[in-house]
Amino acid sequence: MNKYKNYLIAAALVAVGAFLFYNKIYLPKTTYERLSPQKGDFDVTIFGIGTLSANNIYTINAQNPGKIERITKDAGDWVKKGELLVRMDSVDMPMLLQEAQISVKKAKLEREASQKELESLLAQRSLSLVTYKRYKRLFEQKFASKAEYDKAKAELESIDAQIAATKARIESAAAETKRAQKASEALEAKLSRYEIYAPVDGYVIARGSDEQESVLTNTPILTVVDPKSVWVVAYVDERISGGISKGDKAIIRLRSKESQPLAGYVKRIAPQSDPITQEREIDVAFESLPTPFFINEQAEVDVTTKQLKDAVIVPSKLLRFKEKNAGIWIEKDGKAHFAKVKVLGNNGKESAVEGIESSATLLVESAEKKALKEGMRVH
Repeated sequence: MNKYKNYLIAAALVAVGAFLFYNKIYLPKTTYERLSPQKGDFDVTIFGIGTLSANNIYTINAQNPGKIERITKDAGDWVKKGELLVRMDSVDMPMLLQEAQISVKKAKLEREASQKELESLLAQRSLSLVTYKRYKRLFEQKFASKAEYDKAKAELESIDAQIAATKARIESAAAETKRAQKASEALEAKLSRYEIYAPVDGYVIARGSDEQESVLTNTPILTVVDPKSVWVVAYVDERISGGISKGDKAIIRLRSKESQPLAGYVKRIAPQSDPITQEREIDVAFESLPTPFFINEQAEVDVTTKQLKDAVIVPSKLLRFKEKNAGIWIEKDGKAHFAKVKVLGNNGKESAVEGIESSATLLVESAEKKALKEGMRVH
């Protein structure tokens, strides 16, 4: 009797164990989440990652060594083209320029005085020439002495000499005027380099020096960005970059605004690839630039290369590759089946595929469940 009782207890324990195994282990391990494909238009995109940069970044440098007298802007300020940014201490340059301008004025006055003197001498010469000719005629006719003739001739020659000297002084004054003018212009150009103006309507992103600081030539003081040239310098794998064309629409996601996608477009494709990373530079401009912006901020771009109409769309995470063939696990008659598909496009999160119907039931694998195998029963 006790023997049969032990058998019954053992059978009951096995039954309970089997029941628990089936419900607590087998079913959870073979029960998979199901998803249904979507159907609709699909944008084929290519992903790239890079940083915010600009095509036109201007470094405002000291053009002469000296002390910075004034800096009108700081990092984060907007500037207008032609607006004063930096004034350097010009020391004695204004005085030197004033002296040069006085020299120009003096040389001009000397030339004008010599010109007036020449006009007076030419008038005197006309009168002396008449006198000379008269005494020459009288001398030839024996009505005037040799001394009188010589005196008239000497007076004419003296005036001719004075005229020649005056003309030389005029030429000298003209040369001095030109020299002084050049010196004045050179000093004006040099003095202008002590004041630096904004090259464009822009945004100051850096300040490298302070007021009253002594700097050398070409020392960076401010850095100004042309906002019209701001773009994302993104890098894309060479293997997938061939489909990108200039003008393609793009979505930009800045790291500081990941939840706020921004519209953009491909403005330039660099003609060279990086031989080490085997990536190609794609420069993506903004349709509308966000402000403020931060140069060197990390950014991601999705470039739309084409649009597929009425495509079957599945989550990219469900795609599996076997022997270089893409496929996806689906449920068919309560069993797992690996359906081969052709990937028509991928945007990172979703993929457009060919090879399954939109009515198919997709299986979501999990590391906590049994690995899917062909023909395996699933719950």
